[in-house]
Amino acid sequence: MSRRQNQPLIPLSPADLPLRPSVRFRLAKNDTFFGPGVAEFLILVDQSNSMQTACKEMEMSYSRAGKSLKGRAISRLFLIESKSGGASGGSSHLTPEAKELLTRYQGMEKELKTATAQLFEKYFGDYSVNP
Repeated sequence: MSRRQNQPLIPLSPADLPLRPSVRFRLAKNDTFFGPGVAEFLILVDQSNSMQTACKEMEMSYSRAGKSLKGRAISRLFLIESKSGGASGGSSHLTPEAKELLTRYQGMEKELKTATAQLFEKYFGDYSVNP
């Protein structure tokens, strides 16, 4: 007999296993190109008008952000328009296409969270963290 067979099973009730749903929404064509991280980055660029500030907020180097965006299909979407610095300083702005994509992404993400909560309650309500 194996060791597992010698150990008694301890019955678990739903209260012993508090669960919550965890779903991450991403967009893909051939590869994933848009998800929570890119959405957060675009929101921060939109709020600050600065890719540099967005990088600092996300604790990410500017070069890493550039590589991340260029390495994805997102770079082909031309989501950010940048003006180099100088005496007046540089700035970055979302293109109208970026704002539209972000709005649609956020809308679907919100509905997905609502639907996920409803489905979770239907199938796992008795295992919920907040019964």
